[in-house]
Amino acid sequence: MSDKDQTNKARTGRPTTTEFKDFMGAHWAPHEDVEVTRIAAAPYAAARRDRLSARFPGERIVVPAGALKTRSNDTDYRFRPSSDFAYLTGLGVDHEPGAILVMEPREAGGHDSTLYLVPPAQPGDEGFYSDPAAGEFWIGRRPGLEEFAAMTGIATARLSELPKIRTASQPHKKVRVALAEMRFVKDEYEVQQLRDAVDATVAGFERAIGQLPRAIAHKRGERVIEATFDGHAREEGNAVGYETIAAAGPHATTLHWIANTGQVREGDLLLLDAGVEVESLYTADVTRTFPIGGEFTPLQRRVYQIVLEAADAAFAAARPGARFLDVHFAAVEVIEKRLTEWGIAPSSEDPESKLFRRWMVHGTSHHLGIDVHDCAEAKRELYMEGVLEPGMVFTIEPGLYFQEGDLAAPEELRGIGIRIEDDVLMTEDGAENLSAALPRDPDAVEAWMRSLRG
Repeated sequence: MSDKDQTNKARTGRPTTTEFKDFMGAHWAPHEDVEVTRIAAAPYAAARRDRLSARFPGERIVVPAGALKTRSNDTDYRFRPSSDFAYLTGLGVDHEPGAILVMEPREAGGHDSTLYLVPPAQPGDEGFYSDPAAGEFWIGRRPGLEEFAAMTGIATARLSELPKIRTASQPHKKVRVALAEMRFVKDEYEVQQLRDAVDATVAGFERAIGQLPRAIAHKRGERVIEATFDGHAREEGNAVGYETIAAAGPHATTLHWIANTGQVREGDLLLLDAGVEVESLYTADVTRTFPIGGEFTPLQRRVYQIVLEAADAAFAAARPGARFLDVHFAAVEVIEKRLTEWGIAPSSEDPESKLFRRWMVHGTSHHLGIDVHDCAEAKRELYMEGVLEPGMVFTIEPGLYFQEGDLAAPEELRGIGIRIEDDVLMTEDGAENLSAALPRDPDAVEAWMRSLRG
C-alpha cells in the first residue's frame, strides 16, 4: 500500500493506534458536579413496586425498559421506555435504553429492586468516542449508576452483572395484566401529570387553530395544523402522545386519519384529535371539531348538537359506582334516539342489531394515563364491566361519521365527521372535565375562533 493510500485510510477510518486512543482519552475538562435530586415520581413508583410485590410473593419480577429500535441502517428512533418500566421506576423521557428492573424476592417477604444499566462511556473509556449507544461523544452526558440511584431510590448495577434471567423483551403476561389493573386508579402524582398534559394540549389547540389562515392557503393545510401542534408538543412536553389527526372535510369521517395530506377549505369542518405527552410520559387525548370558516352551517350544527348531547349524557352517567360501560350506553342512547328521529337510522326487528352504530362504530371511552389507551391489557370484566372509582381518568368521545361513499346516509350528510373528546377525572362528586378550557358548545366554539382571529 502506498503512503498516499495509508493516509487516505487513516482519514476515512477511525485510527486504532495506541497513540490515537491515548490522545482521545486525554485533555478533557472534568465534568462539572451536578446536584442530583430525587425525582418527584420516586416515592409513588416505590409504592407501586410494593403493590406489585404483594401480588407476586416469592416470584422474581423482570421489567425491561426496552431497546433502541432501528429506523434504518445506523439510525434509531427516539427512545421511549416501556410504560411498565416508567410506571415502576418513575423514569420518563429517554431514560434508559437497555435498562432492566429486577425485583428479587426476599425470604422474609417482599422484594429487593435493582436497576441494571449500561453505564455511560466517559472520557478515558474507549467507548467514549466509539460507542454510538453509550459514548458521551455521540449522545452527550447521561446519568451514571450513582446518579440513577439518587434519582430513583433504587439500587443500581451494571447491566453486565445481570444474572442470566432475561428471557423476553417485556414482562410476563401475568405481570403486564397486573400492572394494567393497578393503573386503573391514578395516584396524586399521576393526576397532576395528566392535568399538565391536558393544559399543554389545550394551549396546543389554540396555537394550531390560530394557523387556520395559513392552513387554508397551503396545498396540504392539514400538515400545517399537524406540524403546529406537534411542534408545540415538543416545545412544551416530550412529544405527542400519539399520531396527530388533523382531518379536514371528508377526511374527518376516517377515524384514524393520520396522513394529514389534505387541503383545508372554508365551509368544511376540521377534526383535530391530538395530545401532548409530558416528560413523565403521561398524555392527554382531546378532540374538537371546528368550522374552518368560523361558523357552523345549519346542517353541521345539527349533527354537532347530537354529538354534544351524547357527550353530555355520558358525563351525567359518569359517577362513582356506575359501570364503565354505562358511560358508553348513555352516549349511544342519545345517538340512536336522534338518528331515529331524523329518519337516518333504519328500523330492525332485532334490537341487538343497533343499525345506527354504522355511524358511530367506536366506543365512547377508554382509560388514559401513561399510555393513550391505558390499562389495555387488563381483564375485560375489570375494564369494560368495571366500576368507576375516584382517581380513574378516561375519555368521553362520542362521534358521528357519514363517509362520502356511504349510500345509506342522506346525501347532504356525506362527508361530515364530528367527534368531541374530553379527558375526565372521576372524583367523589362525579366527573371533572380536565379539558373544559377548550370550548364544546357550538356558539362558544365560534366565539373562541373569532377571538383567535382578532
